[in-house]
Amino acid sequence: RWFPPTQVVFEKGGVYLHTSAKKYQDRDSLIAGVIRVVEKVRAEGWLADSGFPHFPQHSAISLGAEPSCPQGSWAFSVSLGELKSIRRSKPGLSWAYLVLVTQAGGSLPALHFHRGGTRALLRVLSRYLLLASSPQDSRLYLVFPHDSSALSNSFHHLQLFDQDSSNVVSRFLQDPYSTTFSSFSRVTNFFRGALQPQPEGAASDLPPPPDDEPEPGFEVISCVELGPRPTVERGPPVTEEEWARHVGPEGRLQQVPELKNRIFSGGLSPSLRREAWKFLLGYLSWEGTAEEHKAHIRKKTDEYFRMKLQWKSVSPEQERRNSLLHGYRSLIERDVSRTDRTNKFYEGPENPGLGLLNDILLTYCMYHFDLGYVQGMSDLLSPILYVIQNEVDAFWCFCGFMELVQGNFEESQETMKRQLGRLLLLLRVLDPLLCDFLDSQDSGSLCFCFRWLLIWFKREFPFPDVLRLWEVLWTGLPGPNLHLLVACAILDMERDTLMLSGFGSNEILKHINELTMKLSVEDVLTRAEALHRQLTACPELPHNVQEILGLAPPAEPHSPSPTASPLPLSPTRAPPTPPPSTDTAPQADSSLEILPEEEDEGADS
Repeated sequence: RWFPPTQVVFEKGGVYLHTSAKKYQDRDSLIAGVIRVVEKVRAEGWLADSGFPHFPQHSAISLGAEPSCPQGSWAFSVSLGELKSIRRSKPGLSWAYLVLVTQAGGSLPALHFHRGGTRALLRVLSRYLLLASSPQDSRLYLVFPHDSSALSNSFHHLQLFDQDSSNVVSRFLQDPYSTTFSSFSRVTNFFRGALQPQPEGAASDLPPPPDDEPEPGFEVISCVELGPRPTVERGPPVTEEEWARHVGPEGRLQQVPELKNRIFSGGLSPSLRREAWKFLLGYLSWEGTAEEHKAHIRKKTDEYFRMKLQWKSVSPEQERRNSLLHGYRSLIERDVSRTDRTNKFYEGPENPGLGLLNDILLTYCMYHFDLGYVQGMSDLLSPILYVIQNEVDAFWCFCGFMELVQGNFEESQETMKRQLGRLLLLLRVLDPLLCDFLDSQDSGSLCFCFRWLLIWFKREFPFPDVLRLWEVLWTGLPGPNLHLLVACAILDMERDTLMLSGFGSNEILKHINELTMKLSVEDVLTRAEALHRQLTACPELPHNVQEILGLAPPAEPHSPSPTASPLPLSPTRAPPTPPPSTDTAPQADSSLEILPEEEDEGADS
């Protein structure tokens, strides 16, 4: 039997398969290998009609075990013609990886490049294949062969042309470069380069990195070595007697930091919440006397009813000409009618609690004209009204809560994007393996945590547990953004279930949704505090992680970056470095010529 001659056109060691979901990698969980791209030459060599070498059917990518690694059963080989897409990892603290998806729909094991090489590999593959960024996902490269029928179908799928794809392809095969620029209406920077064949021996615009160049972030994670997670024990709730011991002769609270710390570590007894929540939510001042509090309440009562009168005095005829107010009223009535209706305080068709919810939310529209009412606000007000049981006091406590979370309800969603980015950053420091797994399953954006952060876990815990969780978070201890560590704690509790069960993206979302009402708030808070202590004990904690935890002041603002991208990790206490110019040294391995023009070269997002 005759075998065609082969030529190794790319070879890279230090490529690993991560085969275990164990939290800390050991020798059994890392399978070392060497990745090769092998060109199988055929006699005819080139296709006459296209001017492109028809390599996909005759070239292959393979992974073989390194000599020091006996697990040869993990070796595989796949023809380039069988590839459907290639997914690259997000930037972060762990090694960069690529996931190869075949035409049959299966995914090969993620290839983790511990010593760099993703950029060089993609450059080699782009000589034999068209790699196009997906319009829906910039980290997903769609793989297309160099033939006219495939190009026509591919361009139609990508919707890159304003005209018929077949006509463009026929002209493209005759003059690929000029056709590219004259016909592409929505084309990435990669296509402009990939569709122009480079002469033999021509130097690439982007020289290959040295063999020992680490992936972006590798040096950072190598110094972020978290110590053991400490054991945390929560205390009992603060009682009325304990609270009374902090009240001075004039009704002024004393030793407030100690009192807040007790609330953080144990919460409040139910009978104390009605009074204590007014302080936690900023309605009453921790430093004020009893008389000052009474005067403040009288003033705020008058202010509330003046605002309430503004919408109460609008006639039906006026409201018909006020579409904004009419829209708010309709949305509020609909949301209130289904908010916590299983709670005795709100059950029944003529429940007065529902009327109070409605009135407070409409009055808030008068208080905050720019924000108005957004779905989800009724979920935040309901526990407050349940505890305070007074319309005016509940309104001002709700306003205090909204001061903390109003960014969650802004139309731009920039605050939510920023929080998800910070959550991802924290999770990458705490558990890079879990992040890698979620990313490989198209869940690395953590969008399944959106509802958690939007309404502060209101629908994830039983109602009494929500009261405990919120009063702990309102203390602001042990620093800002404890709610992000609460999310990390939940994911940490579920990591083995997610990773060992082989869940895909749909199963991950389903599992997270099914956690509703099954979580223990004390277990979650205990773990969140332990995570905080573990992070703060790390002497080499990156600076922007310190910012999230309130351990360092925010860095000076720089030129704006895409808000949808996760916050990049910055070295500990190191000043931010300006973006390199285009004519200086080559970028890190994550900077690929196949990135769209609008993407940041230094971001592997």
